[in-house]
Amino acid sequence: MSLYDIPLRTLDGRDTSLAAYRDRVVLVVNVASKCGLTPQYSGLERLQEQYGEQGFTVLGVPCNQFAGQEPGSAEEIRTFCSATYGVTFPLLEKTDVNGADRHALYAELTRVADADGEAGDVQWNFEKFLISPRGEVTRFRPRTEPEAPEVVAAIEALLDA
Repeated sequence: MSLYDIPLRTLDGRDTSLAAYRDRVVLVVNVASKCGLTPQYSGLERLQEQYGEQGFTVLGVPCNQFAGQEPGSAEEIRTFCSATYGVTFPLLEKTDVNGADRHALYAELTRVADADGEAGDVQWNFEKFLISPRGEVTRFRPRTEPEAPEVVAAIEALLDA
C-alpha cells in the first residue's frame, strides 16, 4: 500500500486519502492547540497562502498524545484554528501518531529518517513530513519552524521539479 492509498478522515468526518493531493506537494504536520509550539500555525498558514496556488498544501493532523495538548472536539479544534490563526488548510480528524494505535499514515511516515539519520516515533507536536508528488518524504522535527530556510528550500525545490 502506498501513502496515497491509506484511508484518512477529515476533521468533519468525511473519508479522504492523500490521493486527493497526489499532484501536490503536501506538508503533513501533527498539530495541537495548547502547546508551546502552537504559534507554528501562523507559519504553516503563511506557507499555505504563499505556495497554495503553486501546488502546495499543508495538511494538519490534530493529535492529543503529547501531554494532552489537543483535548478539544472536532468543532473546538476547527474554531480555534480559524479564529486564532486564520487556518485555511485542511485538517484531519484527531489521530494517534505513535504507539499501538498509531495511524497507518504515521506508520509509514515514521519510517523516514530526519536530517540526522534518525527515524522512529514522532518526537512532539508539529513534526513535519514533506511529501513530493512522487511520494518521496522529507522529515523535519518539531522545533524546525515551518518557514525555516531548509523547509522553504525543500518546498520550492519540489514545486520547481
